[in-house]
Amino acid sequence: MQPNAGTDDIFERERASWYNDPSSAFDAWMVNQAFKASSADVYRAQWGLFLEWLNVKRVNLKTVDRLAIEQFVTQLDIRKPQRVRYLRLIERVLDHVRKIELASTNPARFIAQDGEAPWREARENEPTGFLADDERAALIAYLFSPIGDLSAGQRWRERRDRALVGVFLGGGVKTGEAAALTVSNFDWNQPWLTVEAANPAFNRQTRLAPFAVALLDHWVSERKTAKLPGELLFPSTISGRLMHKATMLRSIDAVTLAAGIAESRTARASPQTLRNTFAAELFESGTAPERVGEWLGFQQEISAHRLYRAWERWMGEEIRERDLAHAKHDATFSEDRST
Repeated sequence: MQPNAGTDDIFERERASWYNDPSSAFDAWMVNQAFKASSADVYRAQWGLFLEWLNVKRVNLKTVDRLAIEQFVTQLDIRKPQRVRYLRLIERVLDHVRKIELASTNPARFIAQDGEAPWREARENEPTGFLADDERAALIAYLFSPIGDLSAGQRWRERRDRALVGVFLGGGVKTGEAAALTVSNFDWNQPWLTVEAANPAFNRQTRLAPFAVALLDHWVSERKTAKLPGELLFPSTISGRLMHKATMLRSIDAVTLAAGIAESRTARASPQTLRNTFAAELFESGTAPERVGEWLGFQQEISAHRLYRAWERWMGEEIRERDLAHAKHDATFSEDRST
């Protein structure tokens, strides 16, 4: 009986750690999982977003139920396959947390098996989004506007967030790549940013737009002034912790809102939208899709050509809408003159 009692104690201590500090417990659990480094970063960001949502709803891992999980997955503004990945991660973790209970008590499993659940109503593929020229111009103008009278902590975070927008809009990096960037990946006043991959063979350099170089110069200087520890280029906290995707998305939302472009858009100006706009500017300037794909980190040329065709379709729609707006304006002007 004694060995079983000891095992029960271990289970209870581990479960208690999940309930008391689910973020640290998740990090400890990840150590024993056979995940690639890039996948692990994604899972940490997903779990962090789930925990933040639970905190807002005043729910914890002990009290979370099927309805709460379904509400969380349903409100995610992402495609259905990505919702499935969130749900599978939550299901896997809750299986681990509740492993001394019956597996059937895992509320995430019931949602995953429900073919009629509301979370499945997301479209399989969202249209590829870009910023219009005036939106891009307004955003860049804000990025170089005066910081204002902020505290030291608020100041370095504002500089960080503006530079973060810069590497998406002016460098085409992904959120996971931005989180993993180190100070050594950027050289002062240079137009190149090194993006490292889990496999060094896939490391690449992306060419930064001039405004992105200036924003990074400002941020690196601010980072030194604030004496932030560690090597991460974009730390989340004063202690130098990794910036999770949820925090990154909130930062981008705050900047786009302050720039005045969020309210006029029907779709979110997400990091992916900014990354697409980086490519659009290169297409507009005549850069070959293959070179754009190289800077974006595409492994296959077909991906770059697919994005190029999406940009061409988007441009066609923009031109049609512009012509329609001009026609309406001309008609109104003519009508006013005749009265």
